[in-house]
Amino acid sequence: MSQVPSPVLTPVVLVLGDEELLVARAIADAAARARAADPAAEVREVDADTMLVGELAELLSPSLFGGSRVLVLRRAQDAKKDVTAVLLDYAKAPDPDVCLVVAHAGGAKNKALADALTKAGASVVPAAKLSKHRDRVDFVTGEVRRLGGRCGTDAAEALIEAVGNDLRELAAACAQLMVDTGGRIDQATVARYYRGKAEVSGFAVADAAVAGDVPAALEALRWARHSGVDPVPIADALADGVRTVARVASAGRGNAYQLASTLGMPAWKIEKAQRQARGWTPDGLVLAMRAAADCNAAVKGGEEDRDYALERTIVAFAQAKQAGGVR
Repeated sequence: MSQVPSPVLTPVVLVLGDEELLVARAIADAAARARAADPAAEVREVDADTMLVGELAELLSPSLFGGSRVLVLRRAQDAKKDVTAVLLDYAKAPDPDVCLVVAHAGGAKNKALADALTKAGASVVPAAKLSKHRDRVDFVTGEVRRLGGRCGTDAAEALIEAVGNDLRELAAACAQLMVDTGGRIDQATVARYYRGKAEVSGFAVADAAVAGDVPAALEALRWARHSGVDPVPIADALADGVRTVARVASAGRGNAYQLASTLGMPAWKIEKAQRQARGWTPDGLVLAMRAAADCNAAVKGGEEDRDYALERTIVAFAQAKQAGGVR
């Protein structure tokens, strides 16, 4: 019977970027792999900007007592020239018992070090800040999947609107929702657990209404009103939602990034509207926009019962989508 080969250390790992959550995870993963190869592996973290050449050489030299080690060198972009030289020389012939993790913030500062380590065969782990909305949506859906759950794109966008762009907060929110829901996360779930967030409440109502999901839209509306959200921004969100779908639908099925400049809106919003446009016809959208205009007038003084005006509009959206016919 053949034996399963023992895992081996990754000699040099370059963590490239300054998104702290991704950096921390990359370092933790490297340490975990090292300890899978050797449970007694020692992990030590040092800062490159204060590191002396002699100290670094000692940390990288073979141990008299044997055993595996993980050396994490943070802020490598700030390393002095002599320290950089030692690192580059070491990367050419790394110690098989050492896993060197070099955390470099990326950018132009000491880029030569990152480039040389990559050329020398270092395992590169991207850890740059996620500047694009699409990347953050992918992070949320991937995070939920990593935890064993399922999360659609619309729910991920709603969570980002509720929590913000900080990856640590998004990761924590994903973990908490997994505990609270058992793993299936949708827009209604986000609206329910983040009902105190006015910005997500209004958009959650609009997204569900545009989808023609009356129960989910009414539930989101109740949470929004219960948490003190005024009817006016909810009515504005309803109007914006159906207008955006109408604009994007009329622009055709082009690439979202190509349409972004033409329509004057971000690509992620176009992608979202393209998904929401399924099932709508031009006639149905006209009916919905009329309902949204009536709602806007009602909540701004036209009627006393503003909540009823919002509920009526949600139902009108669903009826307009059905009356317009399905493409």
